[in-house]
Amino acid sequence: MAKLSIKGLIESALSFGRTLDSDYPPLQQFFVVMEHCLKHGLKVRKSFLSYNKTIWGPLELVEKLYPEAEEIGASVRDLPGLKTPLGRARAWLRLALMQKKMADYLRCLIIQRELLSEFYEYHALMMEEEGAVIVGLLVGLNVIDANLCVKGEDLDSQVGVIDFSMYLKNEEEIGNKERNVQIAAILDQKNYVEELNRQLTSTVSSLHSRVDSLEKSNTKLIEELAIAKNNIIKLQEENHQLRSENELILMRTRQHLEVTKVDVETELQTYKHSRQGLDEMYNDARRQLRDESQLRQDVENELSVQVGMKHEIELAMKLLEKDIHEKQDTLIGLRQQLEEVKAINIEMYQKLQGSEDSLKEKNEIIARLEEKTNKITSAMRQLEQRLQQAEKAQMEAEDEDERCTHECLSKSDSLQRQITQKEQQLVQLETDLKIEKEWRQTLQEDLQKEKDVLSHLRNETQQIISLKKEFLNLQDENQQLKKIYHEQEQALQELGSKLCESKLKIDDIKEANKALQGLVWLKDKEATHCKLCEKEFSLSKRKHHCRNCGEIFCNACSDNELPLPSSPKPVRVCDSCHAILIQRCSSNVP
Repeated sequence: MAKLSIKGLIESALSFGRTLDSDYPPLQQFFVVMEHCLKHGLKVRKSFLSYNKTIWGPLELVEKLYPEAEEIGASVRDLPGLKTPLGRARAWLRLALMQKKMADYLRCLIIQRELLSEFYEYHALMMEEEGAVIVGLLVGLNVIDANLCVKGEDLDSQVGVIDFSMYLKNEEEIGNKERNVQIAAILDQKNYVEELNRQLTSTVSSLHSRVDSLEKSNTKLIEELAIAKNNIIKLQEENHQLRSENELILMRTRQHLEVTKVDVETELQTYKHSRQGLDEMYNDARRQLRDESQLRQDVENELSVQVGMKHEIELAMKLLEKDIHEKQDTLIGLRQQLEEVKAINIEMYQKLQGSEDSLKEKNEIIARLEEKTNKITSAMRQLEQRLQQAEKAQMEAEDEDERCTHECLSKSDSLQRQITQKEQQLVQLETDLKIEKEWRQTLQEDLQKEKDVLSHLRNETQQIISLKKEFLNLQDENQQLKKIYHEQEQALQELGSKLCESKLKIDDIKEANKALQGLVWLKDKEATHCKLCEKEFSLSKRKHHCRNCGEIFCNACSDNELPLPSSPKPVRVCDSCHAILIQRCSSNVP
C-alpha cells in the first residue's frame, strides 16, 4: 500500500500540474498510509494514567541524529492547536514533506536500529528491509511541491482510514501509458537537474570548509611567525651577551699580552746578561704567544659565524613574511572565485526554472497544434471525398449527355442548372483549399519558431556545459594551490630545523664560554713558588699557567699537553690535572 500510495501521489500530482493543498485526496491517503507504516510494531509504553503507543517518540529522536531536523521539532512544539503526541507526529510528517527531506530524516532512523529497538518490536516494518525500500521510494516525493497549512487543521482527532478505491486501475489510466512515459522522462530530467544543484551546493560547502581550514592554517602560520620573531629577539639578546663576553675575553687577552710583553722586555734585559740559560724560556714565551693568538683567531671566527647565522635568520624571516602575504592574496582570490561560483549557480538555477516553464508551455502549444492538425487532416479527407464524388458525378453527367442528346433535349435546361451548381461547388472547394494552404503555412511558421526556440535551448545547455568545464578548471586550480601550500609548509619545516641547528650551535658556544669563564687565572705577581714542587721562581725557573685549573707552575711541573673541551687543540696542563684527565678518559667519565 505504501508503494501504491507513493506512486499514485506522484502520478496524480504531475497530472495536476501545480502545488498540492491539504485537501488533495491522494495526499491525505499518503499521510494515512505513512502513519500506519510507522505504527506497525510499536512497543506499548506505560504512562501515568494509561498505556501509550504513538509514533512521536521515534520521530522526536531524529533531532539528535540529524541536526537540521531541530527546526521542524521546535516549530511542531510551538504550534498552539496540538495537544496529543499523535497530532505532533502528523504535523511533523507534513512539514518534512514540504521541506522535501522526509526520506533523509527516516533514513537516519533506519540506520540506527539499536536506538529504534527501544520503540519497535523486532518484527516491525521499520526494523526490517521493507522499511529501507519504503524510504528509498520516498525520494521520489522530492518532485512534488506541497503548500500545507498545519495551524488550521485538527490533527489530533483525525481518523486514519485507507481508501482502497483510489488505487484500483481504470481503463483510462491504461490508455494513458504514453502520456505517463513522457511525464516520467520530464521527471527524470528534473531529478537530474536537482541532483546537479545538490552536487554544486555540496562543492560550495566543501570550498567553504577549505577556505576556513586555510584561514586557520594562516592564523597558525602568523602565530608561528610571532614565535619565530620572539626566538630571533632572544637569539639577538644572546648574541649581544656573547659579544660582550667575547669583548671581555679580548680585554683579558690584551691585558695578558701586555703583561707578557712586560715579561718579555725584562727577559730581553736578562737575556743580554745570560743568553745560554734563557733560550728555553724564550721558546716557551713564543709558544704562549702563538697559543694566545690562535685563541684570539678562533674567537673572531666564531663571531663571524654567528654574524652570518644572524643574517641567514633575517633572510629566512623575510621569506616567511613574503610567503604569508602571498597566501593571504591567494585566500582573497579563492573567496572571490567562490562568490563567482555562487552567482553562476544561481543564474544556472534560474535558467533551468525558466527552461522548465518554457518546456511546459511548449508542450501545451504542441498538444494544441496536434489537435489543430488532426482537425485539418479530417477536413482534408472530407474535401477529397467530395472532390471524388463531384468527379464521378461529372463523368456520369457527360455520359448521360452523350446518350441522351437526341432523346432528352427538353432536359438540357435542368442539366445546365446542375452544371452551374457543381461549378459553384468547385469554386467553394477551391476557396477551402486556399484556406487549408494558408493554415499549413501558419503551422509551418509556428514549427520554425519552435525549432528556433529549441536551438536556443541547446545553446543554453552548451553554455551550462562550458560553465561546468570552468568549474572543473577552478577545482584544478584549487588543487594546485593546495600543492603550493604543502610545499610552503615543507619549506617552513626546513627553516625550523635550521633554526634548531643554529640554537644547538649557540648552546655549544655558550657552554664553551662558560667553561672559559669558570677558570680563575692567578696573577703573576701573586705567585712566588711553584704549587707542586714549591720551588721559588727566578730568571731561570719561569712561570707557566695551567689551562685547566688556571694556577701557576714551573716548566718541569707543567710540561704536559692535552686537548680540553674549551679548545680542541692540545694545551699546556699541570701534572696533577694531566693525571686526573687521563684517569677520566680511561674510566670513560664524562
